[in-house]
Amino acid sequence: MDYRLSTLSCAALTLIMSGCTAPDSPAVATDQNPFFAESSLPYGMPHFDRVRDEHYSPALERGMAEERAEIEAIGGNPEDATFDNTIVAMERAGVLLERVSRVFSNLASAHTNDVIQQVQREMAPKLAAHRDATLLDSALFERVQAVYDQRHDLGLDAESLRLVERYHTDFVRAGAGLSDEDKEKLRAINSELAELGTRFSQNVLKEVNDSVLIVDRREDLEGWSEADIQGAADGARERGADGKFLIALQNTTGQPPLAYLTNRDLRRRIMEASLARGSRGNDFDNREIVARVIRLRAERARLLGYPTHADYVLEDQTASDVETVNRFLADLGPVAVANARREAADMQAIIDREETPFQLASWDWAYYAEKVRGERFEFDEAEVRPYFELGNVLEKGVFYAANRLFGVTFKRRTDLPVYHPDVLVYEVFDADGQPLAIFLGDFHARSSKRGGAWMNSYAIASELLGTRPVVGNHLNIPKPPEGEPTLMTFDEVTTMFHEFGHAVHGMFSKVRYPRFSGTAVPRDFVEFPSQVFEMWATWPEVLRNYAVHYRTGEPIPRELLDRVIEAEQFNQGFQTTEYLAASILDQAWHQTTPDRVANADGVLEFEAAALAGAGMDFAPVPPRYRTTYFSHIMEAYSAGYYSYIWAEVLDADSVVWFQENGGLTRENGDHYRRTVLARGGGKDAMEIYRDFAGREPQLSPLLERRGLVPAVPAGP
Repeated sequence: MDYRLSTLSCAALTLIMSGCTAPDSPAVATDQNPFFAESSLPYGMPHFDRVRDEHYSPALERGMAEERAEIEAIGGNPEDATFDNTIVAMERAGVLLERVSRVFSNLASAHTNDVIQQVQREMAPKLAAHRDATLLDSALFERVQAVYDQRHDLGLDAESLRLVERYHTDFVRAGAGLSDEDKEKLRAINSELAELGTRFSQNVLKEVNDSVLIVDRREDLEGWSEADIQGAADGARERGADGKFLIALQNTTGQPPLAYLTNRDLRRRIMEASLARGSRGNDFDNREIVARVIRLRAERARLLGYPTHADYVLEDQTASDVETVNRFLADLGPVAVANARREAADMQAIIDREETPFQLASWDWAYYAEKVRGERFEFDEAEVRPYFELGNVLEKGVFYAANRLFGVTFKRRTDLPVYHPDVLVYEVFDADGQPLAIFLGDFHARSSKRGGAWMNSYAIASELLGTRPVVGNHLNIPKPPEGEPTLMTFDEVTTMFHEFGHAVHGMFSKVRYPRFSGTAVPRDFVEFPSQVFEMWATWPEVLRNYAVHYRTGEPIPRELLDRVIEAEQFNQGFQTTEYLAASILDQAWHQTTPDRVANADGVLEFEAAALAGAGMDFAPVPPRYRTTYFSHIMEAYSAGYYSYIWAEVLDADSVVWFQENGGLTRENGDHYRRTVLARGGGKDAMEIYRDFAGREPQLSPLLERRGLVPAVPAGP
């Protein structure tokens, strides 16, 4: 998802954290470059139909130059520093850079190409230097410090006071108080990290596309649906392998075909290909990059006065410190693994009844989990998918829930330009009929799109700037053959609801300052609204409305619906373990000191030792991401991947609140919108939660949801 850190440096940060950068390029005339003027489209939606690859570099260069001139004028202002001429002035700076960087960084993730990737590689150090030029500007920091020192005497409202404090924190944490010599060291580190982050993210995408499997015989695909097989044949044909079948990989360790393919050797090949990504010794090997990034982050943390990179990151999150996160993960880890081992025993019992028994391996888990699910709940994903057609899920599920909860309505817009034919555009209207936002839905996988699912913003809501939100959701659902419907797994359904939770966080933002708009909250709070919205995917009223057979229009049978809901806790030991293993890896890497960072050859050994030390080395359940393709921790979620389950504590507790207060009602939706979604980052995150729930969060609802033994103390 799009994680906005600060207005003055947002453009550079967005690009750097997304692995987005840009090269020198010949000047482009103002009337030829769509970024040089505000968009004339509704809500300031980008003119995707006019944007060309050659527009990015000159627009980024001019954007940096304009913002630098604005920042120098603020820092050099001969008048005494005031809230308006310093803090608010910085909020207004960098409009062009913001405009182009949002489009460029988002398309670099959603629809990249060789030119854009070259732009990324060449611009990363420039953007890092541009950010440092602002945050390490001594004259500017003196003015920020002056306003900060008198902040309680200025008669500021709560949001303005918080803005002053956040700017001061941003500058201090960026190194504004360092000596000139240390600032130079910091600039060099930041520049190299930006370049390495770009290379890592591009390698991940290239490695996914390079790691496809070609299957010679149709009979080896037994268990797969006809539509999937046809899609595999089409994919092979596009690669020049007529008559064969292509299995593409997704970003996570686990791969969807593993749940259906009966051929165990093919399952093994798929899993081994997935696990090997980024460590195969080819041009896309990420081990050297990982080792260097971790060392540089550790050195930067020391330079800024912190023991480790994790200490630096967590200080500014709701978790506050390393000890709290370590305790939280350590409490949950053994419980999750114990449940996963029980689930493995159930699968092994099925395997032992087969003609040729074998020991359960990671490539067997999804396949035999479906068998256990079938025995226990008498259904499998193939039986359910016909009831989850993408259009129905979106309009009769996601949009329906939003309408019932908030009163908003959606109108399809086919007159607005998009960057790819698959993208859907909707205008969103508030309960009173007033225009609210533009929503873009980009749901299908393609080779030009990075893996995973995320939300981003092309424009944000700000009373100061008079702007309204344009938000996008991105998934990676395999596209069916031409003319076939897109039938979703239930996991893909909940992911669509999840990402829309981020979208409403952006749409409903009602703040004055861009710095606090939408998802500009701590990383371990940003997932809370998205996970809350997941609850509506299985809310009976909502599920009945969208879960209809794509051919007959018949609603999902009640008994099947009950089994789907009952099965929500199924396989939670596995899901929690693979997630926690990745979270523990993230912390292990980022709690490392510079003298203990592994070299490139030791990256996988470090990973194995970290998992073993935490008791998470259960071979049938590998981490959701291995280090060499763990994009989250090489970008915005470094030392922060724990945040999903940290936020789920709040989410699960919120489900209880909704249940206790009448469920899916406008009254509840309006309360939630007013206390949480509208506030953005304009108030302390945990205060926002207490405003909503009227209490501290409890951990027991999360444990109950996941079917875990309630044996851990209270969470955040």
